[in-house]
Amino acid sequence: MSTTETPTTEPEQLGPQPAAPSRLRGLLNRLARPAVAALAGVLLYLSFPPRPLWWLALPAFAVLGRLLRGRSWKAGLGLGYLFGLGFLLPLLVWTGVEVGPGPWLGLAAIEALFIGAAGAGMAVVSRLPLWPVWSATLWVVAEAARARAPFGGFPWGKVAFGQADGTFLPLAALGGTPVLGFAVVLCGFGLYECVRQALRLRSTGSVRKGAAAAALLTVVVPVAASFGARGLVSDSAEDGTATVAVIQGNVPRLGLDFNSQRRAVLDYHVRETLRLADRVKAGKEPQPDFVLWPENSSDVDPFADDDARAVIDQAAKAIGAPISVGAVVGGYGAKLYNEQVQWDPKLGPVATYDKRQIQPFGEYIPLRGLINTFAPGYTSMVREDFNRGTKPGLFTMAGTKVGIATCYEAAFDWAVRDTVTSGAQLISVPSNNATFDRSEMTYQQLAMSRVRAVEHSRTVTVPVTSGVSAVIMPDGKVVQKTAMFTPASLVAKVPLRSSQTPATKLGTLPEWALVAAAAAGLAWAITRSVRGRRGNGS
Repeated sequence: MSTTETPTTEPEQLGPQPAAPSRLRGLLNRLARPAVAALAGVLLYLSFPPRPLWWLALPAFAVLGRLLRGRSWKAGLGLGYLFGLGFLLPLLVWTGVEVGPGPWLGLAAIEALFIGAAGAGMAVVSRLPLWPVWSATLWVVAEAARARAPFGGFPWGKVAFGQADGTFLPLAALGGTPVLGFAVVLCGFGLYECVRQALRLRSTGSVRKGAAAAALLTVVVPVAASFGARGLVSDSAEDGTATVAVIQGNVPRLGLDFNSQRRAVLDYHVRETLRLADRVKAGKEPQPDFVLWPENSSDVDPFADDDARAVIDQAAKAIGAPISVGAVVGGYGAKLYNEQVQWDPKLGPVATYDKRQIQPFGEYIPLRGLINTFAPGYTSMVREDFNRGTKPGLFTMAGTKVGIATCYEAAFDWAVRDTVTSGAQLISVPSNNATFDRSEMTYQQLAMSRVRAVEHSRTVTVPVTSGVSAVIMPDGKVVQKTAMFTPASLVAKVPLRSSQTPATKLGTLPEWALVAAAAAGLAWAITRSVRGRRGNGS
């Protein structure tokens, strides 16, 4: 009897084959850094209003520092750009509320280029001693550049504007938004460097004392400076007080077509002022010294329309106080201006301020002929360009010097500062947000005004057509505010001040000092790199 064994067949070896899981891991590793960079940008966005999560800016920059340290400038450019997109795409979504995603996506993509360039520079300086300092100065350079170009700049999204509720806010009085932003970014990068030094100590048992001390100082110094700067801000009434009324008339409908309801918007603001006058006569509200209306509260030109002039005059006489009226003046062959008109109850219009920083693609169309070729529908929405004013906004209302920075101008350091250097004892930021529905834009802009209050140690009022209107003390605290899309008025007794903070006195000097430091850091890093290559014989 015989048995037959079944032969065992060995699998045929065709040479080494890459494992699919290994390829997948490699792909995920390559995508990890870009994904984390974008998510860190989102984290920075979440630190902005309406969320009071200002501290999220610190881990956002700590993560960015981890991604960029030791990388090439090309990697820094890409990672920085993705960080910028993660930050700006959600932050600026309001720009597409009425005009579609094209302008929103284009604006975010262009503005993120500045952050990408900063990322490239940060990667270059990341091998230097005190690299968090040099990296933070490069962030300030990017903010300074995009506040100036293109088309006059777009500083929306400065890190400082996310810090209205934060520990670092008093630094605005020391050196303005550049110093405030620098401190936040430096502290974020410093946090990562502290963690890096701690991990090195844990793994090796030793660190260089100088490097560890420097890392600690990049966190301690900004925090200590912010506490020290609190003495620069005061709510004391150096020049007495004023009782100010802020009017929010509301609009009939939301969106861009609210402009077709010009007379209705004017009537709403007249009506709310008359209501306030009745409450004053009844003793329910104190008599205001002056009244502030929003931007676009009279898109009917009161200099050309007798009826508009009559109803504004009626409101001023009823309340018994001068009114700052936001008017659209001119057009139809005459020069068109976004104007604030000081309206006296006895004399009528006595002074004007023409908005100087007008909004590209909103109040005028740059390269109109070229854009009309590709998007004729868009240019038809802004049929006539506004003209720029040339003089700082300053009204003397019932003896009080009121600085005017209209809406978009509040984002620009110079447009607010020169009202104070011209003598403003109080700042008003008349605005019109009805175009942007219920977006976060309103709260972002309100936070800017809070930062400006601290920067110059002035009361800031924010009259808005549809909300949120507010009264802000010199320390940045909001003492009164309205709800959105409701007619309302605010009456408050506020301190008047004439002293100037270091930020007001120094102007752009702190910003240029930080730009010079960034240039020095880049030059040092490049020189070290060149010498290193020569030393290696390459």
